[in-house]
Amino acid sequence: MNGHPDPACWLIVNPASGSNEAASAETVAAALGERGWSVGRTIIFPDQPLPDPAALDSAGIAMAVVYAGDGTVNTLINGLAGWGGAVLVLPGGTMNLLAQRLHRSLDMDDILDIVTGGGARRCRPVCVRCDGLLALAGLLVGPGTRWNRVRESMRDFALADMATETIEAIRQSASGPYVVARENGLARKSGYPLIELTPGEHGIQIDGYYAEDPLDYAGQAWAIVRRRFREGPHDRLGVAEAIVLSSIEGSPLACLIDGEPAECPSPFRFTVEPCAVDLLASAHDF
Repeated sequence: MNGHPDPACWLIVNPASGSNEAASAETVAAALGERGWSVGRTIIFPDQPLPDPAALDSAGIAMAVVYAGDGTVNTLINGLAGWGGAVLVLPGGTMNLLAQRLHRSLDMDDILDIVTGGGARRCRPVCVRCDGLLALAGLLVGPGTRWNRVRESMRDFALADMATETIEAIRQSASGPYVVARENGLARKSGYPLIELTPGEHGIQIDGYYAEDPLDYAGQAWAIVRRRFREGPHDRLGVAEAIVLSSIEGSPLACLIDGEPAECPSPFRFTVEPCAVDLLASAHDF
């Protein structure tokens, strides 16, 4: 962006996100203050509702700073569609996939130095349209998304729930209903328990994850639990502007949109679309 941004901002944090803790709001606000930015209001999500364009405009705020995980960031940005201000996404979660798109591997202090020094630019990165929402960092489709519930149980130390969810995740991942990409000549006709759609500069990168033997399956499950999807065995299916995915049985498609569970009808045509609000970027996209 050209010149220095307006130093007044609102700060949104989620203490439950991976990189957060009780003092995160104070830490980020102090870091902003040290660089000449004033935090007009701090919103602790989900205890407090996320701001909408009308609330920000009425307060004269043109910058929202969010320090949270990809799920919270997705909800905030989808809710700010059409707003004339800009959002600064800081890496405050477990994977921080959108923050990596915007800032690569820079840490919070480096990002703030660049942004407050006028070295960032406003952009609207390519996203994936999934029914009523946009996936800004990544979209997972298929019965393998059930492993996310295992991960949540692990995070909450709910051992009984973790055991139950693990059994169900194994059952669904092994028996489907698998997801097929009939228009893609590289895709397996039998389908996949998990297909990953990653937005980027050239469109949607498509990867189909599978397990052919118990060792593959164990590796895949562990990769999904840790949200390290690219470590599992998979087929690279290319890059496209759109992809039609279907449940092999015609049932609705289970999805994870930036890590949050959702559902799409089957078949569904996933398309690329620019983000509906300006984001600040300090590095090249993937």
